[in-house]
Amino acid sequence: MKGFCPLASGSKGNVIFFGTEQTRLLIDAGISAKVASERLKKIGVPLEDIEAILITHEHSDHIRGLTSLAIQHQIPVFANKDTAQAIIETLGKPLPKLKIFSTGEIFEFGDLEIHPFSVQHDTLDPVAFTIKSEGMKVGFCTDLGFVTTSVQNHLQACDYLYIEANHEPSLVHASRRPMTYKQRVLSHQGHLSNQQCVDLLTQVAHQGLRHIHLAHLSQECNNPYLALQKVRDRIAHLGYSTKVSIAYQNQVSHQIFF
Repeated sequence: MKGFCPLASGSKGNVIFFGTEQTRLLIDAGISAKVASERLKKIGVPLEDIEAILITHEHSDHIRGLTSLAIQHQIPVFANKDTAQAIIETLGKPLPKLKIFSTGEIFEFGDLEIHPFSVQHDTLDPVAFTIKSEGMKVGFCTDLGFVTTSVQNHLQACDYLYIEANHEPSLVHASRRPMTYKQRVLSHQGHLSNQQCVDLLTQVAHQGLRHIHLAHLSQECNNPYLALQKVRDRIAHLGYSTKVSIAYQNQVSHQIFF
């Protein structure tokens, strides 16, 4: 498959497939190799074709599948120094083959130009990514509690966006979750609300933006129809024809073909 596809998105695990004719990789590894393999097969990609895994940060819903994915299948893992150290401390031995990138510095892998940039989240050095290939730019940005100017700048001129719309604040307050959870999610190091997602898209959407995946939706503190409505209404108000869909937790989501 030439394009990308979310395989899992949410607090129970996150994985995205990204591929070109030359290069195939995963972003994050929050589900097991068995489940990842099953979902990859649904989009016509053998797990054996995956050449690398990019890691955004060390929370378990982004790395819990590394043992079965990276170690058993000998797939190299790309992470920054602090995240790599956290992976080492979390997984113990044996360890995956780790390759270190520097946050903020572009690096190349195959025919891809990958740019990891900082986001605000409660981990050591969390990042989001933009990936460029053959004139195409895709932005992957979740797990951030606050949209900085840097985030806005990095997500300019994307052809496709995978953006967090984690929660609706009123549903967070009404939930049975403990107060510590509510404070964390709503903080500047937590997760983006639907409105914050809308505000970010207001700054970075443009006529050439083809598709938006709304990602990392809370199953308890959000409603996918509400998230879709808010974003679609704003995109329409801006006068754009960009398509919007949900990145789901338990199934393969909308496939993007380049």
